[in-house]
Amino acid sequence: MKGINFRGSALLLVPCHGPLKLSSIYFVFLEDCSMSNLPHHLLPNVFLLILIYADLGKLHALITCSPGINCLRYVAVGNEPFLSTYNGTYEATTLPALQNIQAALTKSGLSNRVKVTVPLNADVYQSSSEKPSDGGFRPNINNVMLQIVKFLNDNGAPFTVNIYPFISLYSDPNFPVDYAFFSGYQPAINDNGRSYDNVFDANHDTLVWALQKNGFGNLPIIVGEIGWPTDGDRNANIQYAQRFNQGFMSRYMSGKGTPMRPGPIDAYLFSLIDEDNKSIQPGNFERHWGMFYFDGQPKYQLNLGSARGNGLVAASGVDHLAKKWCVLKPSANLNDDQVAPSVAYACQNADCTSLGYGTSCDKLDVHGNISYAFNSYYQINDQMDSACKFPGLSMVTDKDPSVGDCKFKIMIQTDSAMLNGRPGFLRIVLCVFVFLLFRNLSF
Repeated sequence: MKGINFRGSALLLVPCHGPLKLSSIYFVFLEDCSMSNLPHHLLPNVFLLILIYADLGKLHALITCSPGINCLRYVAVGNEPFLSTYNGTYEATTLPALQNIQAALTKSGLSNRVKVTVPLNADVYQSSSEKPSDGGFRPNINNVMLQIVKFLNDNGAPFTVNIYPFISLYSDPNFPVDYAFFSGYQPAINDNGRSYDNVFDANHDTLVWALQKNGFGNLPIIVGEIGWPTDGDRNANIQYAQRFNQGFMSRYMSGKGTPMRPGPIDAYLFSLIDEDNKSIQPGNFERHWGMFYFDGQPKYQLNLGSARGNGLVAASGVDHLAKKWCVLKPSANLNDDQVAPSVAYACQNADCTSLGYGTSCDKLDVHGNISYAFNSYYQINDQMDSACKFPGLSMVTDKDPSVGDCKFKIMIQTDSAMLNGRPGFLRIVLCVFVFLLFRNLSF
């Protein structure tokens, strides 16, 4: 089982045009697009990933999208509710939410076909040493974790975990770079005869040990998110992303698991497309996990091991707006009192995460940085004349200001996909999970 994960925190999105294909992996456009465009004989190969802000009334229709075909495998409740940064906010509500959805599925006669899970961050467990065998659940959430694990086990559901080796590198400047990849880092960690030469294996098996020590050693594990960002940090770049994702896919295609779970891994790459409206509280890299740019063009090649093709296929039928950009006037005075608030306003309402140390645009000078901010705001507002009216500072040009790897974006056309009087946003989803945000559900 393999797939790509996509969440809809994006403003610049490809309009709906029919199934986008990555080799043998098909995507279906939901919410704003009908599933009727996807050939029914392909539906058994896909799961559903979609944000639903409603009750379970839509769920039955999604599951039975075609007679005799089960389109949905899992319902995921929330996402990473026990992050340490949440300070326990969701500890009391996550298990009841799981139980409520399980009850609704059982009442609807769907519990044998659809399983309920909750994607958890890898910080719910830890090791007292570098060895996975010293792993256990985080002490402050140990009790609730055991309750959830028992619930999953009792209902035949998998434990879903999001593992990001990039975060290890981001959080610790002394973390060995090669240990984050699948290149056979040496010296490997020896854990009672089991060898660990990459942090993914060590992280995954720390979870296995935490489960095993509590009597759930056979509970299935799904890696709900794994990937590498391409911008927003010195270690977030296209070269590292391609290296990591290809390394992971090569392992997947070979059927190689981890020392504690040597069989094939259930895992989903994160993410399909960049999310330029996503929170950057964890870091600027959060908006750059996509394997595709916002216009559906692949950032790099990735061998997915398909007989039909070996790489990522660009979206078709995507049109851009005119080749014009909003930039800082050459005559503008950098000491003008309006410069700082103008840049701040542009970045607050658009995306400037490609600016800064180690990013794709870190070679820009002051003029370039200001121009990038202005253009980002201009494009996100569909090149409206009023969006390039920073007082006495900005102008529109037809000369591409891009420099090297720093690309000044041009907005894509969305007016051809008008739905319900608004631009039709892409809800490209490889059917993986249905994210039911339980705080918005009512039973």
